[in-house]
Amino acid sequence: MHVVQLMASPFFGGPERQMLGLALALPQDYRTTFLTFSERGRCRSLLEEVRRRGLIGIELKHNFPDVRRAVQEVARQLRRLGADIVCCSGYKPDLIGWLASRQSGVPAVSVSHGWTGATLKVHLYETLDRLALRWMDAVVCVSEGQAVKVRRTGAPAARIHVIRNAVALEEFGKPDPKYRRELEELFQAPPSRIVCAAGRLSPEKGFAKLVEAAELVAKSDPDVGFVIFGEGPLRGELTRLIAQRNLLGHVVLAGFRTNLEKLLPSVDLVVLPSYTEGLPVIVLEALAARVAVVATAVGGIPEVIDDGISGCLVPPGDAAALARTIVAVLGDDSTRRALGRGGRQRVEEQFTFAAQSAAYRRLFQQLAQ
Repeated sequence: MHVVQLMASPFFGGPERQMLGLALALPQDYRTTFLTFSERGRCRSLLEEVRRRGLIGIELKHNFPDVRRAVQEVARQLRRLGADIVCCSGYKPDLIGWLASRQSGVPAVSVSHGWTGATLKVHLYETLDRLALRWMDAVVCVSEGQAVKVRRTGAPAARIHVIRNAVALEEFGKPDPKYRRELEELFQAPPSRIVCAAGRLSPEKGFAKLVEAAELVAKSDPDVGFVIFGEGPLRGELTRLIAQRNLLGHVVLAGFRTNLEKLLPSVDLVVLPSYTEGLPVIVLEALAARVAVVATAVGGIPEVIDDGISGCLVPPGDAAALARTIVAVLGDDSTRRALGRGGRQRVEEQFTFAAQSAAYRRLFQQLAQ
């Protein structure tokens, strides 16, 4: 079976890692090809990783707003490749992929990773995406939390499938002093404990609340350092907020990194302050690295984190609660280590690519009949 992954990838982020992980986990009688819209050339980080793993990656020539040519190009590629299934990740792949699937006669699957509503333009496109889901041959939701939202769109219940995100456990080893030093060197003075967050610097990720929480933490424990990995439209605003709160020595915006799997085992705590999520990969990766996690109880996060067992949950938008929980976890090493062990056990039991691959195979075979 030939599966085509259609993406719009400005960087190699969570959805990209999920679809590539799936491709690598499928058995040998499955082939996967990645098609991606150019995104002004920024798609090449995905293509480089795809090709490095021995798969075919193709940069498409046409894009929004020329929908007609974009649809025709994707349809031609699906026919040329002899695709059996096209998986679409995101509003642009959903809209163009569905139209192309109808031209080429290939079943279309939308993988609903989550909606952000980050800007008015994105909100408009995501509204169109919700309509497109009604006509897809299948919709895969990365969490039950996301499935609740998808059901509200009017997508037929029989076509909605929950297949949760996964993590490559083998990529997360023991802490390496080299990477701890790399983290410490991000700060003016090495902190005794390092709190890590990662994600796109956009409103829905709640990083402004994390900065507020960091100010509260610094008052009780000034030796805690916060590092935020990622890029996005709020970088300037967050930089100003860090300066206004006198946190230049405590909070670092470290940019986008491709080696988080090396760095994560060497941090003391991972925090995710999001307002909305599907099922965030950074949480799965932190748990795989045996690192305690404090995250907001939104989207699919409570499906991964049992509060007090495999992590800690806090309400979204509550900087004080976030700060209190960070201080409590960092102040009790035995609890922090126990949370890390509980998190690792959780992902080993339910969030492997082997389990994810088996679920996708069942769906693909159903659609190809």
